[in-house]
Amino acid sequence: MSRSSGFLTLVFSSLAHTYSHLFTLLYATVVLVLEREWGMGYDTLFALSIPMSVLFGAAALPAGWMGDKWSASGMMSLFFLGVGLCSIATGMADTPLTICLGLAGIGVFAAIYHPVGIPWLVRNAVNRGRALGINGVFGSIGTAAAALVAGFLADLYGWRTAFILPGAVCLITGVAFLWARQTDRLLDRGEDAVPTPAPGKSDIWRVFWVMSATMLCTGLIFQATAFALPKIFDTRLSDWFNDSMLGIGGMVTIVYTCSALSQLVGGELADRYALRSVYAAVQWLQIPVIIIAMMLIHPALVPVAALMVSLNVAGQAAENSLLAKYTPPQWRGRAFGGKFVLTLGVSSLGVAVIPVIYRMTGTLDVLFILLAVAAAGAGVFALLLPRDRATDPQATAAPAAAE
Repeated sequence: MSRSSGFLTLVFSSLAHTYSHLFTLLYATVVLVLEREWGMGYDTLFALSIPMSVLFGAAALPAGWMGDKWSASGMMSLFFLGVGLCSIATGMADTPLTICLGLAGIGVFAAIYHPVGIPWLVRNAVNRGRALGINGVFGSIGTAAAALVAGFLADLYGWRTAFILPGAVCLITGVAFLWARQTDRLLDRGEDAVPTPAPGKSDIWRVFWVMSATMLCTGLIFQATAFALPKIFDTRLSDWFNDSMLGIGGMVTIVYTCSALSQLVGGELADRYALRSVYAAVQWLQIPVIIIAMMLIHPALVPVAALMVSLNVAGQAAENSLLAKYTPPQWRGRAFGGKFVLTLGVSSLGVAVIPVIYRMTGTLDVLFILLAVAAAGAGVFALLLPRDRATDPQATAAPAAAE
């Protein structure tokens, strides 16, 4: 039964990872439809999603605490049911205020996944690297699918369906999860299936302070890019796709589908080489790619954006490996909760500046400069992490999961 539980944990954790990113990014494409149907400015409509972005990160810490103190599988039940219901409610909204409230609800319940789902998978996985590598790919699939799902459903059936249909699918998944939990096919482990050596206290504090800074920078890049890319493609490449939401959504999907493969590459690098070196390298490599993307007003922007995002998410594997390595198992939910307060909550300031930049300049070109500065900051701080030896299995055999 424990083997079955491990497999089902991987299945439901991977689906939840997909949903957590998909549902929080549906509005980034839907807002382009509302801009035309409601006759309101992009900056005004986009601002409705800022509470969702903040809560997606801010609610991670209490969610992680509840996962540690109460039940990880119980919290995952709330994730599926809460996200599904709030998405349906958003699709039924008819005013900016009710849309904002519905999106905020999605943010609160979607925040459960990262601080609860990843530690839950870590505890149940026998082969952690493989399980978390697969899980990371599913997270990227959610990011990739959001624009395509929203664009396809909005084009053919209206923007409301872009929230209602996915919400119904999430609810059905939640019912299946509850059945598996009630029939003891899913277990809440108190200990790791594969124990790891305890880290030293001095290294724990050093990694905590340094990674607080790096994770803030990497999270800002991830969040701002994910929310801004549909509008960037809309303003720069819409003529190539006849202003089609499906075409714009398809380009965003291509970018994040390509980046999904980098999750596996990043996981392999984190297992084979020094985590500090891998983590620092991907930060510095992002800078020239971001600058090139800023200058392109051509379909070549799509593969360059794919490389830019790939480098960002490839670094997340080493980032999560470091966090898991230097965190005691009994604190892991709260540690990942703290991480996602930074990467998805505080870093949502990057999302908040998107409408401000667009209102002031009429473009999002300045955003690229902000992203390059954040990558440089992460690169500098990453060099302050403790050194580890790539040839020492204990030094590198830590979980590698993506946001």
